[in-house]
Amino acid sequence: MRTQRWMWILWPAFLVAGGLEMLVFAMVDPQDLQWFGQPVALSRQGIYTVSFFVFWGFTAASSMLTTMLSLSPFEVNRCPLPATGRPDGCPKQEAGGC
Repeated sequence: MRTQRWMWILWPAFLVAGGLEMLVFAMVDPQDLQWFGQPVALSRQGIYTVSFFVFWGFTAASSMLTTMLSLSPFEVNRCPLPATGRPDGCPKQEAGGC
């Protein structure tokens, strides 16, 4: 289930980052970019690569937040220990949230 959840996050983020990359660099020439008033010291391909990973990171963060907010209360609050192995003070009920 964890691998599936990571694919729900990374694959759409990858696709959106690719589209965003095409959209941005259809309008912006990488050689015209400046960083604190100085020209960026990377080649065009370097700028494309770095910007793709930045776009991917931001879109993955958005997808991760969406995935986290879609968890049910049971998934968030469940206790990872079996009922017999829980410490004192932890609910001992089998069914229910924990």
